[in-house]
Amino acid sequence: QAKGKAPCIIFIDELDAIGKARGAGPMAHEEREQTLNQLLVEMDGFDPRIGVILMAATNRPEILDPALLRPGRFDRQVLVDRPDKIGRLAILRVHAKQVVLGLDADLAVIAAMTPGFSGADLANIINEATLLAVRRGKEQVGLPELQEAVERVVAGLEKKNRVFCTMEKERVAHHEVGHALVALSFPDADPIQKISIIPRGIAALGYTLQLPTEDRFLMAKTELENKIAVLLGGRNAEELIFGEASTGAQNDLVRATDIAKSMVKSYGMSEKLGTVTLDRERQPMLMPIQGPQEKGDYSEETAREIDCEVRRIIDEQYDRVRWLLAEKKRALVEGAKVLLEREVISGSDLKTIMDNH
Repeated sequence: QAKGKAPCIIFIDELDAIGKARGAGPMAHEEREQTLNQLLVEMDGFDPRIGVILMAATNRPEILDPALLRPGRFDRQVLVDRPDKIGRLAILRVHAKQVVLGLDADLAVIAAMTPGFSGADLANIINEATLLAVRRGKEQVGLPELQEAVERVVAGLEKKNRVFCTMEKERVAHHEVGHALVALSFPDADPIQKISIIPRGIAALGYTLQLPTEDRFLMAKTELENKIAVLLGGRNAEELIFGEASTGAQNDLVRATDIAKSMVKSYGMSEKLGTVTLDRERQPMLMPIQGPQEKGDYSEETAREIDCEVRRIIDEQYDRVRWLLAEKKRALVEGAKVLLEREVISGSDLKTIMDNH
């Protein structure tokens, strides 16, 4: 059909749906493989002079069949990464063309607040901000609406109708202030924008909003340790004030453990295991898988050493945070008291409390 309508462009979205490596794993499918084989045959029959261009897109290039990427087929690969600060600003301006912005609505501020956001996320911010302005009876979209829209994209919708008891509210307040105090103690931590005990999303009873002010591509060992420490600040604060932890720190522990595992297995940041990478589960971008994948190319003894090193990193940061929060207990108590009264406080408000205590 394409040859009959030349010149034309064929675009295949989600190429991995039909282009997955043949015979890779237990999910191999005969009909899909036949479709892939026919596609390869058709691609080999393309004559560059007839004016047919074949393009495809995928967000899982590592699972594509190697035959698809050979010269003469999909041999030119273009990585479309998430936009940088300049790109985010340009995308925001495109989506804001049909919106009346207030004088205070500086899109550069929003672009700086949103490292790692995709184009769809940025479009969603403009849409959410517009809806907020309409609900508030405003004729223009201001900076407060844009900033709240960022929060909605990051943390989900507010659930003010979700009621929980006084004891839980006190625990959540100390938990969130614990996170924030630890973050404020580290100069390299992402700035604290807001601390809230208004429930958001499906399960979050409160949250501490940290947003980086610039794009980052590398992180030092100390920075990773500080990230773990911030994640452990909530549980530590609960233990310090209430004598025991709760289930509220479950997600924090998952994220802290993931960082520690990456330090040990991927980044060679364990003195005991040495400067090696033991993570065999991930494939390089735009490189197809070559046969069955194994979970780990190391012995059971090494696996035990990895577990020990992960625990050591977590325990060291836990002890570090316990000492830090004990030093700042007065600020923790006062910060939680103010948060319970207001429900939402800014990072600068908590910084003032910390400096005065």
